[in-house]
Amino acid sequence: MATTAHKLKQKPALKTFYATMLVTRAEQWWVEAETAAEAAALLASGQGHHYEGGERIYFELDTMLDGAG
Repeated sequence: MATTAHKLKQKPALKTFYATMLVTRAEQWWVEAETAAEAAALLASGQGHHYEGGERIYFELDTMLDGAG
């Protein structure tokens, strides 16, 4: 009988929450150049090649919104 009562107990309904987060990742990129300065300029202008996805190294919760609006 105690088992039946336990099964009938309702779990509270879950709510949906939305968040805006700032996430910083460390990624590896490469570029071919004659000097380090040239390589830095090429990477800064977006001309590098993405080597692999990075690891999340920092995150900060900015805002939290209730699913109700």
